[in-house]
Amino acid sequence: MSEQVMTIREMCDTYDVTPRTLRFYESKELLFPIREGQRRLFTRRDRARLTLILRGKRFGFTLEDIRQLLDLYELGDGQQTQLCRTLDVARGRLAEMERQHLELGEAIAELKDQISWGEEKLAKAETKPD
Repeated sequence: MSEQVMTIREMCDTYDVTPRTLRFYESKELLFPIREGQRRLFTRRDRARLTLILRGKRFGFTLEDIRQLLDLYELGDGQQTQLCRTLDVARGRLAEMERQHLELGEAIAELKDQISWGEEKLAKAETKPD
């Protein structure tokens, strides 16, 4: 039984990406579709890789990090190296996201204070007799 392949249009529809995105990932050596003339046919492996690429991007991994992690699949060690390196990258990204979350929380609190201050100033100005 031959492996089921998907066209670029089917990939776009399935993964909610553009053809340009798929071609870009191919140019960055993240995807390796079968080429038949101008057609690109994406294998099960490409679909799995795209799922991981999109997940990695959602988490804020760089494309270079993603490419390196995907390349580790081929080492033949039962993905041990790939998993270890992925965990290292994920822990680093999580620490960065938590730091950003804290900074955002502080900025939100400060902005709320400024809004309250401005509202109080306006309320006082409106109640003063002319």
